Amino acid sequence: MKTLTSTSISKSMAIAVALLSATLSAQTVRPVISELGNPAKGRIEYYNDSLTPLNVVLEPKSFTVSEKGEITYRPLDDSIHLRLSTTSFKIPPQQSYYVFYEANSEAAPGWFVIYAAFSGFPFRTQQGMNIRLELPHTVYLLPKGSLGKSDIVVDQLEFKPAEKKLVVGIENTGDKFGRVEETVVMFGKKKQEASGFPVFPHKRRVLEIALEAEQPPSSVVLQFQNFKVEEALRTGTP
Repeated sequence: MKTLTSTSISKSMAIAVALLSATLSAQTVRPVISELGNPAKGRIEYYNDSLTPLNVVLEPKSFTVSEKGEITYRPLDDSIHLRLSTTSFKIPPQQSYYVFYEANSEAAPGWFVIYAAFSGFPFRTQQGMNIRLELPHTVYLLPKGSLGKSDIVVDQLEFKPAEKKLVVGIENTGDKFGRVEETVVMFGKKKQEASGFPVFPHKRRVLEIALEAEQPPSSVVLQFQNFKVEEALRTGTP
């Protein structure tokens, strides 16, 4: 009989964790985000790259994004009408499954997320519980027309040298949904790129960017689809 030492047990656990991580990361939802008209027809691809058949259950939810980007989920709003081709299915190993949907919002723009719960993994937690992975597909139902440059106001631009951080406050004063595709912090001729984010109608968003450079930034550039907004850091900003 083979005796397992603490070292061999640790290695076994590490291998199990690595296998689990690889299995979980192999599940894919495409696309992650869809920006469609209202009403809309869409398609989601669910791909199982593992060697095990997986069960998937779909659950649509509405959500709200706070000023700092925190997301709160709730049951699907009554103003969103969604019809899915199915809400549960099984994906064979290394195959795709497609789900089709029709959606409309009584008050556009509207948005919701379809969460896919994957189960059937050949692993359990240390407490014996089954592993379940949830992946989102987010849908934005948008009316005709687009966000304009005049709708965006940068109402806060604060450099905090002690924390090496730049705080950017943005308000969307219009009725249209928009998206910052890329945020760029300028340091004279040098620059640092940061992620994009959605901007919701008549909502404010605060972005905190950890700075890599030692020198204070000179400006920030918000790149939208059809325009960009650049705001200079005022001299003497604390």
